[in-house]
Amino acid sequence: MRTMLVSAGALALAFTPAEAEVQRSAFTVHSDLGIEIAIREVINTDAARTGDPVILLHGARVPGIPSFDLDVPGGSLAADLAGEGLAVYIVDLRGYGASTRPADMSKPRAASTPLVRSGAAVRDLGAAVDAVLSRTGAGKTAILGWATGGHWAGMYAAFEPEKVSKVVFYNTLYGYSPGHPVIGRGSRVADPDNPEQFNLERFQNYRLNTAESLLPGWDRSIPIDDKAAWRDPAVAEAYVAAALSSDTTSEERDPPSFRAPSGAMLDSFLIAKGAALWDARLIEADALIIRSGNDFWSRPEDVDMLKTHLDARGFGSAEVVEIPEATHFVHLDRDERGRADFAAGVSAFLRGGAD
Repeated sequence: MRTMLVSAGALALAFTPAEAEVQRSAFTVHSDLGIEIAIREVINTDAARTGDPVILLHGARVPGIPSFDLDVPGGSLAADLAGEGLAVYIVDLRGYGASTRPADMSKPRAASTPLVRSGAAVRDLGAAVDAVLSRTGAGKTAILGWATGGHWAGMYAAFEPEKVSKVVFYNTLYGYSPGHPVIGRGSRVADPDNPEQFNLERFQNYRLNTAESLLPGWDRSIPIDDKAAWRDPAVAEAYVAAALSSDTTSEERDPPSFRAPSGAMLDSFLIAKGAALWDARLIEADALIIRSGNDFWSRPEDVDMLKTHLDARGFGSAEVVEIPEATHFVHLDRDERGRADFAAGVSAFLRGGAD
């Protein structure tokens, strides 16, 4: 068990994805009654298979394909990992992308219970894990979770440790530490009249997300004025377009917008106040914790406590990779701005050190 601090370029030489074309297929699996979970398989049949199958899990707002499999150079972490011989599965939890949306998401938004809390999300992830294990014949799967996806991945791995071999926590909240300037007390996520309560009037039971809402946070975290020098404009354009097209109803609204459940924001608000929604000491899998230096979601305290709890197990590995100046979206930034380091570190971890 060790901690690694890396600077840009330190890992890039290890990452040389295969050039052959990857193959994609889509299927669905049953979760709760009436809930179908959409999964995209991304594999490269020319690459020698290595490592356990890996599930890529989106965060609180944008679903799986816009997050991990854009059809532009530098926009598909899934294709990069498949090129390294990994079988990759991109999952949309209920309420996101091509998966079943709760019935209330077909009705006008309301200041009622936020939809798709962590319990439902973890049940959906469990259904996806079982389907991937059945499809591949593997005994365990690896999971990479981005932001809230890391929270869901960690919770599932704590509940079902025998099914998970590796977990990548990518810019993930962990809790146990109060105080978060972006999503904690006194932030826009808190009720302005009661900082201890979630801002239900703002977020309601689900959110509508326009194109204009997707890039400002990314822009603010890029530490130079020329955003195009840090993030390929083609990747940003594809990200926005894919997010909007992930919802078949987006064009019914003016401006177009895609729906996302608000349950993830409520649970993240609770974690940002110090709530412990799950315990990493129950995880049996090896773990890789990745944090971007300019991340606005996770905190250094999250990394420290997560590492402390993972080390307390007395077994399994727990490593930390910090990428200086990288953004929350480092896997979609330019290679020289942290993406190559990120992809190399993730690939090496998931492949278990295979050459």
